[in-house]
Amino acid sequence: MAKGILIASMNMANAAEDEFHDWYDTEHMPERVACPGFLRCQRWIGVADRKISVATYDLETVEVLKTPGYQAIGGVNLSPWSKRLGSRYERLMRFEGEQILPGDLLAPEHAEGFLLNAMNVVPEHEAEFNEWYNTEHIPQLAAVPGVIMARRFHATAANRKYVALYHLESPDVQATPAWKNAANTPWTEKLRPHFRDHLRLVCRKYVRGK
Repeated sequence: MAKGILIASMNMANAAEDEFHDWYDTEHMPERVACPGFLRCQRWIGVADRKISVATYDLETVEVLKTPGYQAIGGVNLSPWSKRLGSRYERLMRFEGEQILPGDLLAPEHAEGFLLNAMNVVPEHEAEFNEWYNTEHIPQLAAVPGVIMARRFHATAANRKYVALYHLESPDVQATPAWKNAANTPWTEKLRPHFRDHLRLVCRKYVRGK
């Protein structure tokens, strides 16, 4: 069965940065690490804007989010601290989904860089979009030097239907000539006008105090 994913991306510009990280590190993330079915939990910070925060949670399956264990800490059962901070940050995207490609890989633990690409695509080009992503785009980017892992996900609940996650040796990998050559093919250029609601976040590994 395909592995699941939960992604939370937000702009914490209106929250106190030290309190935001204290909340994530001492309450929010530990609650989820301890939840049955949560396999790997990671945090990322925007390279261009350190107020951008992304958390990724690899799940045994996306159905974990419907279990009593998760329901006890999510939704209406969020803690008072979570609810208070939730009014102070801007949610960019909350994504629940299943891994399309390769299907069963967990995020690597040693990546220093991270790229999130999320989008919708116009329905009449969706079949070709998926063929391009699966047969050209992901394989070519996965082969770029410095790319540790490349994966795709299909939403079960989100405002964007598709997400690609790239774990990198450094955030700079996505700006190298090799990356640009692999990413900007004629097929890419043909499909790009049909992307909608594109969200692209370049991040570094979160390290407390840095």
